[in-house]
Amino acid sequence: MRLKNRVALLTAAAGAGIGQATARAMAKEGAQVIITDAHEDRVLDVAGDIKDLYGIETLGLKCDVTDRAEVERAVHAALEKFGHIDILVNNAGTNRPSQVADMTDDMWDIVINTSLRGTFYCSRAVMPAMMKQNYGRIVTITSVAGFMGLKAGHAHYAAAKAGAMAFTRCLAMEAAPYHITANTIAPSFIYNEFIPHIYPEDEIERMYENIPYPRKGTPQDVANTAVFLVSEEGEYITGQTICVTGGSWMR
Repeated sequence: MRLKNRVALLTAAAGAGIGQATARAMAKEGAQVIITDAHEDRVLDVAGDIKDLYGIETLGLKCDVTDRAEVERAVHAALEKFGHIDILVNNAGTNRPSQVADMTDDMWDIVINTSLRGTFYCSRAVMPAMMKQNYGRIVTITSVAGFMGLKAGHAHYAAAKAGAMAFTRCLAMEAAPYHITANTIAPSFIYNEFIPHIYPEDEIERMYENIPYPRKGTPQDVANTAVFLVSEEGEYITGQTICVTGGSWMR
């Protein structure tokens, strides 16, 4: 119960991957969770299931992080219900693999707006409440793509993730006087059931081959890292990027 009485708002938390795993991990530790996702039909089901399973209060809200008004409405609704927001997990992201020469403006915009602009919108929206209460934890899910050169059509994705890391370092410095920490988690390849809809099979196999650890990464590995960062044990860590990679990227 490391997060008892804490309130956590998570983006893109009703899907099959890191967001929902992190919401469940935080609920298991006693946090009350706000499940947000661009897909309205999923949020109520996931929020209800977590409430029943862990016996904590939840809230399910539709929220497209690229829409500033929706972000602000979600934060307002969370504050109306719980009175405070202690934890923000910026998990929303997307990819539209394409070589730069073939990349359309729409491909660039949706990837940058979801991973980078969305992180900005959500972080800005929760900051006044966190500053007022003199406490907060912000975790943004990025990627080792933000460090690496990639040739498989991920230039916009890598740019967005690198931007989120740089944004978080600056945010950490601004937020520190208010006992607010801000960190990023950079996974390497983490499989979920939606992955085959984004990447071709040969690309998935190539990413697996780059991981030296004898098992492959799961959403739970990232969720466990997030729980540590937002717990009291992670209090003195801010402005950092924690790589969760099974050894495929070391820095």
